[in-house]
Amino acid sequence: MRKKRILLIAPLAIVGIAVFITIGGEVVLHLWNWLLPGLFGWKQITFWQALGLLALCRILFGGWGGHGPGSNMRRRMDQRIRRRMDERWERMTPEEREKFRQGARSRCGGFGAPTSKSEEPA
Repeated sequence: MRKKRILLIAPLAIVGIAVFITIGGEVVLHLWNWLLPGLFGWKQITFWQALGLLALCRILFGGWGGHGPGSNMRRRMDQRIRRRMDERWERMTPEEREKFRQGARSRCGGFGAPTSKSEEPA
């Protein structure tokens, strides 16, 4: 029974993925060819270039949705790091905390540094 279900779902899944990729490529193709040549004078692109652009943007900006293998492990590791930092922060004295803040400000170019009253605009 289970094997029959897989045999029915697998071809549908493959067709669905192909349709989804085709629609995504067509959307990118039409948006690019509609907007960019008129706005910036760039050349029109082909379907395969649009598909490549879609893949590139997905890699650079979209990631892979965070639901792939290892996403739970990354989340647990982030939580563990955060918990350890919270524990360390709680054990610090106020002087150690201020020293830590000063070091962080110096590494970040003074971002987040408190301003004195003389520096504030009137």
